[in-house]
Amino acid sequence: MIRFMEEKDLPEVLAIYNDVILTSKAVYRYEIQSLDEKKQWFYEHQAAGNPLLVFEENGVVAGFANYSQFRPYPGYKHTMEHSVYVHKEHYQKGIASKLMHQLIDIAEKQGVKTLVAGIDGENIGSIKAHEKLGFEYAGTIKNAGYKFGEWLDLVFYQLHLTGPEK
Repeated sequence: MIRFMEEKDLPEVLAIYNDVILTSKAVYRYEIQSLDEKKQWFYEHQAAGNPLLVFEENGVVAGFANYSQFRPYPGYKHTMEHSVYVHKEHYQKGIASKLMHQLIDIAEKQGVKTLVAGIDGENIGSIKAHEKLGFEYAGTIKNAGYKFGEWLDLVFYQLHLTGPEK
């Protein structure tokens, strides 16, 4: 079941996110996030009207997704960058795709013009999943990050939505 995230979900959301930090190149961050940091993130996104979704399975948060403005300037107000994370015990169940479909629906209703994905260049699974959803390759920043002793390329994909006329 997909629903809006609540404060009570934050410990499970944090556990998913911190595991991603420690075990993958999906986030170019080294240190785990604290519960206080995650609460601040939650309240900032709520205040901005950004969707915060969780996928709940048998009472457990199996994944979460959100988007927020791509850059903090007025000219970007209709361009959003999204994130989707799934608990490692729930991979290959289609959870990320279901969360993405819901995010895309919300983005259309909120007047988003462009939805952006920043993906580690080696994450072929995420790249293919985004292409299946209609995202198009938009460019690569070579050596954009450094993690686990290697330089990492960041690829961008974008989905064109209806958005406002102007």
